[in-house]
Amino acid sequence: MVLMSVKFDLKKRVKLAQTVWFMYWFAVMAGVLVFSMGLFFKIELRKRSELMDNKESHFLPNLLILMGLIACAINAFGGKICYDSLDPNKFVKWKSMLKSFLVSCMVFNGLLFMTALLCFLMRIPLQFTLAEGLKNGMKYYKDTDTPGRCYMKRTLDLMQMEFRCCGNDNYRDWFEIQWVSNRYLDFGAKEVKDRLGSNVDGQYLMDGVPFSCCNPSSPRPCIQNQMTNNTAHYSYDHYTEELNVWKHGCRDAMLSYYGGLMNTIGALVLLVTILEVAVTIGLQYVNSSLSTLANPEDPESESEGWILEKTVKETFTDIMATMKSMGKGTKVEEGGEAAVATVS
Repeated sequence: MVLMSVKFDLKKRVKLAQTVWFMYWFAVMAGVLVFSMGLFFKIELRKRSELMDNKESHFLPNLLILMGLIACAINAFGGKICYDSLDPNKFVKWKSMLKSFLVSCMVFNGLLFMTALLCFLMRIPLQFTLAEGLKNGMKYYKDTDTPGRCYMKRTLDLMQMEFRCCGNDNYRDWFEIQWVSNRYLDFGAKEVKDRLGSNVDGQYLMDGVPFSCCNPSSPRPCIQNQMTNNTAHYSYDHYTEELNVWKHGCRDAMLSYYGGLMNTIGALVLLVTILEVAVTIGLQYVNSSLSTLANPEDPESESEGWILEKTVKETFTDIMATMKSMGKGTKVEEGGEAAVATVS
């Protein structure tokens, strides 16, 4: 028993082919959209690639770019088939490969759906990538003279100003590392000696943050040094005072930005997947309606179109049987080659 059978005459077949043709070219534009989203996401990641712990974060944008290109090619080809289906003489050349093309479309739709799911699931590994990347980046903030790290200070400062954040988890993360280069320290000064000797690692630690942590909206001049010393500032209590530096950690800020971006892309890719499924179903109706003409010699005769020639269960059983037979055929061929080699 066929699944979702529909009767067609010539007028309905022409209208169907024209509609699916239009949908295919709309799907080509959707493929361009997926490609563009992948390219935009890749550019956004590359802007702050120094703050990423690994390069695996580029897997998703690369996948989006690839899927976008494949979508453009498949949909352009499908549009050409629908256009030629209006002329029986032109459609003949596509009949032999149409079934394989439809199977390829189904596989592609499955991969596109998996890509959409990855957009939602990649937030978890991104969280760990950002946490470790920011932690290492903050350690290298002072290394402005070290090749390969000389731009880390600029990258972190721009990031903290753009995302209005400070530190990894919060501004106190800067208290735990030396972020001022030794070249700017007077090692003869008592304060510097005391700070270097106050910890086992010999680092110059202080209760201060870089200027990029300052909140320009605060009415009070930025207090970025001696932040926990109430006596160092007039009318100041760091326990109760509304600090004029960003309190929000950069890991959460960046995760919120990239996570929101991935959720938006994932939702759009799901919509594109639905469109791809629709055009695949449309092409199947075009194919089946032209293959079942009551009188192949008369283009105006009636026909029947369907999604599946059999039920879903029967179709699945046939596919599994075909795969098993292909597997047995491969084993027979291997056994024959082995026998020939033995005789030789």
